[in-house]
Amino acid sequence: MDVLTGLLRGIRAESTLFRRAELPAPWSSNSPGEASLALCAVVRGHGWLLPGRGEPTLLEEGDVAISSEPFSVVSSLPSAERAADGHTVLLLGGYQLCSNSGRRLVDALPPLLVLPHDGCDPVLEFVAAEVASIKPGQDAVLERLLDWFLLCALRAWFDRPEALPSAWHRALSDPVVGLALQAMHEEPARPWTVASLAEHSGVSRATLARRFTALVGEPPLSYLTDWRMSLATELLAEPGATVSSVAKRVGYADGFGFSSAFKRARGISPSAVSAGRGPRSGRLCAPTHLPPQPAADGR
Repeated sequence: MDVLTGLLRGIRAESTLFRRAELPAPWSSNSPGEASLALCAVVRGHGWLLPGRGEPTLLEEGDVAISSEPFSVVSSLPSAERAADGHTVLLLGGYQLCSNSGRRLVDALPPLLVLPHDGCDPVLEFVAAEVASIKPGQDAVLERLLDWFLLCALRAWFDRPEALPSAWHRALSDPVVGLALQAMHEEPARPWTVASLAEHSGVSRATLARRFTALVGEPPLSYLTDWRMSLATELLAEPGATVSSVAKRVGYADGFGFSSAFKRARGISPSAVSAGRGPRSGRLCAPTHLPPQPAADGR
């Protein structure tokens, strides 16, 4: 599993969060108030996105915006020459952040990213058609589509040269730290030590420890432990998973040692997570509501 796959692994929707808004001008709409990541896609027409910080951004038809901060979308600006006319159709959705793996994803994103219309046009067209339809099993379909749409948009974004912020870009592209990160993500169960990671990366222990901490923000084994626990939480949610089987898959010899480490890192026992009584680390969870449908006068 590569590092970006690890970041994207934790994205899940717990309930249907898509809202299709067909808005006659003038109009305005807000991002989900409690969402840690909010998504806005312009199916038809255009509008102005107003971030909490920074300048307004014009969203054209087919553009997708993803933000970790609250925003508004409006049909026009007083100073703008171009205003939306006719009906604008938006897709809106949001996630709440529940854990460390999800936080790593948000940390790897700018506060606001805009994917131009050529980034995921076929996906947007398909999702927009499904959101507008009423069919049996629609709620279950839309839950999966919210996951899929966000994953496709993020994958398209990460493929762009400006995507990764400087810290992650330096870490992943560093000839030493990048190798260590890749190794931990591909083989989380391997009994890695700083020495073995340094040997894998072709440097001394001191060099790896220094460069890794400087670029990633924490020592190699701290990062490895957090990655193992995030992965373990996902595995514990799988049908038929046991504490013992998950322990072996993330590098622990027995369930007892794994349970102690997991509770120390997450503040809850793995058996409680497996039983569905605890937060799912590595998961972006759905907020309980979306903003109300704007009135026709945009109020």
